[in-house]
Amino acid sequence: MTPKILVFPGSNREGSFNASLAAAAAHALTVKGADVTRISLADYPLPIMDEDLQKRDGVPENALKLARLIALQDGLFLACPEYNSSIPPLLKNTIDWVSRVSTDAGRPLRAWRGRVVALGSASDGQFAGIRGLYHVRSVLMNVGAQIVTEQCSVSRASTAFTEDGQLGDERNARMLDAACQSLIDHCRAVANR
Repeated sequence: MTPKILVFPGSNREGSFNASLAAAAAHALTVKGADVTRISLADYPLPIMDEDLQKRDGVPENALKLARLIALQDGLFLACPEYNSSIPPLLKNTIDWVSRVSTDAGRPLRAWRGRVVALGSASDGQFAGIRGLYHVRSVLMNVGAQIVTEQCSVSRASTAFTEDGQLGDERNARMLDAACQSLIDHCRAVANR
């Protein structure tokens, strides 16, 4: 089985370290035999989650597009920046809006439910964004995703990536490899149930 895996960073910032980590993860997953789709959340702009807005206008079209895309995947790799030791607002807003999608053309659609997710973070700080991953993990589990134990947190990210976009430090490269392999293994295990 060739797992279908969606990869995206939780940041749209130009020069984002987590966009670099998402690119490295997409490469690693492809080398391991996954069918990888990589996106940017900049291509799916969403308003701030607002139940009054949803009641008035329905779920935004971009949330439905993302829900459809996520539902087609076996797994996801999310590269998550850390904002004040927590989940970045762009990613939280995306998770929240996608979780509001319950049907598509009259059929049930719960995009996050049952998806296997691997998490990574990259930061110039000493803690490598790892404090925020705890919150991302909690939110994703709440909406029904299965989070693999292995994760990759890259410190000193401004110098962590080589010219060809790979992780130069052996320890970081091993963490990324382990997270990607675990993601693939869990996707296959879920498919074989």
